[in-house]
Amino acid sequence: MNRPYRFLRLACFLLSAVIFTLSSAAQVISSEEIDKLVLRTMETFDVPGIAVAVVKDDKVIHSRGYGVSSLNTKRKVDPNTLFGIASNSKAFTAAALGMLVDEKKLDWNDRVTDIIPEFCLYDPYVTREFTVADLLTHRSGLGLGAGDLMIWPGRNDFKLDDIIHNLRYLKPVSSFRTKYDYDNLLYIVAGEVVARISGMSWNDFIEKRIMEPLGMTGSASTYSRLKDISNVIDPHAPVNGKVQVIGRNFNEVADAAAGIYSNISDMSKWIIMQMNHGRYGEGQGKQLFSEAIHRTMWSPHTIIQVRESAEYKTHFASYGLGWRLNDIMGYKQVGHTGGLGGIVTQVTLIPEIKLGIIVFTNQQSGAAFRAITNTILDSWFGIKGADRVKQYSEAEKKDFADAKAITDDIWKNIESQKLSSFRTDNSVYTGTYTDDWFGTVTVTERDGKLWFASERSIDLTGEMFFFRGNTFIVKWNDRSLDADAYVMFCLDNTGKANGMTMEAISPLTDFSYDFQDLDFSRYK
Repeated sequence: MNRPYRFLRLACFLLSAVIFTLSSAAQVISSEEIDKLVLRTMETFDVPGIAVAVVKDDKVIHSRGYGVSSLNTKRKVDPNTLFGIASNSKAFTAAALGMLVDEKKLDWNDRVTDIIPEFCLYDPYVTREFTVADLLTHRSGLGLGAGDLMIWPGRNDFKLDDIIHNLRYLKPVSSFRTKYDYDNLLYIVAGEVVARISGMSWNDFIEKRIMEPLGMTGSASTYSRLKDISNVIDPHAPVNGKVQVIGRNFNEVADAAAGIYSNISDMSKWIIMQMNHGRYGEGQGKQLFSEAIHRTMWSPHTIIQVRESAEYKTHFASYGLGWRLNDIMGYKQVGHTGGLGGIVTQVTLIPEIKLGIIVFTNQQSGAAFRAITNTILDSWFGIKGADRVKQYSEAEKKDFADAKAITDDIWKNIESQKLSSFRTDNSVYTGTYTDDWFGTVTVTERDGKLWFASERSIDLTGEMFFFRGNTFIVKWNDRSLDADAYVMFCLDNTGKANGMTMEAISPLTDFSYDFQDLDFSRYK
């Protein structure tokens, strides 16, 4: 036997041993250790309730709830407690379209305008060339979260027709199919494609064609369709420094992007089916979607720039159809996160070793679910000595401190203005202003103070404070929004405001508050 051949045999043996160890070993982190991890995480990040499931080799090896579903009711979280899974809904929308492709009712390369003739983007060329697959890949050329103020905050009156019509007013920030910028609105359009091709609503399709076959009996495509709300979480968020229950603030027009409610018991069935390439049921004898559709959804479509990670040996990242894809410790990682007001979730799959991790929380700390997921991953990959709870807590504290320094400086400046003799002429700014896609807002004077009020999104109402020049800060009445913003007026040649733009003041403001995309003109 020659030496190269012996070396090759040895290399193959060692590789097989590693694969065998990862794929067949007993659970590396015990359920008791996960319990301790989650309880420490809840205390560190002030999260009232968390649910965690771990799936290995098609078996649920851990499924537990922790804490309470609501600080008001004190009901305990269990594996059947329902959470809004937020943007983890996107994979369901992609699967629904894939099923229609399997049925030859649709093709990924079909033009959206052939299905929805009124679909129109800012650029006529992009409108003409936009395909069904483009709806799912975050490469439209629109900016991060463009137009999300039509769906968030949720108490607004924007309907599906409004969203489809108003897409034409959103200006691109990059060339078509060249850059990743996460969006929600085009998933809403994708949901309408499902409806028009299948002849049933997106909600009916998801429940009847996906959830029912998989036995996801507790889940629903949206909160209002839940059959039983006795075991559903309340969302929580810090308000004036204290975590408390906040409103369930979501416009169900966005269900195809973020509307599904589920629990870790049902979602375990979903990820087992995903890791079996669309197969499910006894002996994996049934097929929800084909192998070809599975490969398409889990193949890179849009490149995502990442900083190379020595920690997990991550070098590449991309977006498939409804899933984020990257390499981790030499393995393919498939997953997604989701966030609503007061709720954040994460689903993580390592398909080659058939490992799945689900973490649902009822407080909007993304650091909490990352700490849990990555600690569990560390155990399977043999990473020793990392304290993810401490690591992410310190990073979060730094981010919060940096943001607080910015906002504190602004409010200090405003307070100093109040003590000075300078007074603004409020009549310069009062009036009605309109934006092409967001609609009408009013700036009025009450008791010597300026007030901002959106006609279509009633939660965006608050007092305006003079900052400097022709710039004000609007402080939203609903303090759970955590999205105070600059309002910058421009004046005409008479010295009266004839328009205004906006921008979030904190770098931690969620991207769905896309104030920077608004361009108001005086209406009257």
